[in-house]
Amino acid sequence: MSKLGKFFKRGGSSRSRAAPSPQEALARLRETEEMLGKKQEYLENRIHRELSLARRHGTHNKPAALQALKRKKRLEKQLSQIDGTLSTIEFQREALENAHTNTEVLRSMGLAARAMRAAHEDVDLNKIDDLMQEITEQQDVAQEISEAFSQRAGFGEDFDEDELMAELEELEQEELNKKMTNIRLPNVPSSSLPAQPVRTPGPSGPAPRPRAAPSRRAGGEDEDIKHLAAWAS
Repeated sequence: MSKLGKFFKRGGSSRSRAAPSPQEALARLRETEEMLGKKQEYLENRIHRELSLARRHGTHNKPAALQALKRKKRLEKQLSQIDGTLSTIEFQREALENAHTNTEVLRSMGLAARAMRAAHEDVDLNKIDDLMQEITEQQDVAQEISEAFSQRAGFGEDFDEDELMAELEELEQEELNKKMTNIRLPNVPSSSLPAQPVRTPGPSGPAPRPRAAPSRRAGGEDEDIKHLAAWAS
């Protein structure tokens, strides 16, 4: 067994008694990531500095240049180890975050299930069926009431159509008789026309008979005839 395995075996029994919470473990992992990130940045700067030193010494001071390159190689090895450690810590942190999320989701679902069970504890399915049936019946009653109110009220409107038409024709006939009574007919003259005087013919033959001028009575009679013709049409 390796020394690392013995260390974890020796210290694991005491630590397993009080396991840290997921939040505490995630906080420690983030702190470790931050510390390794700073160490990574420091090693990168050291590597860049050693490389610059090796270039500066060049060929005129080969031992110093070689020592700078050796330090650079050691730093690069440490940087590679830190990169691997960061990858492992990142994978472990993501796995722990997923496990914590799944635990919280499971806890929430359990709480919801218990709450739903408590909510349905006093619910009777038979009562629900009876309630829905009663609601349906009341809706049907409300629909019938609405239809009854919307129907046209016909109180006292049962009349005979033939009797109404006969009464209407009587009214029209009365109105026509009244109009005929109000029409003014032309007056017939009661006196006889004056005799036409007899004239003797002159030497040049009989004198022409003078034409009688139209009287005002004739004009009035024409107007009455026109009114009568207009009413008849």
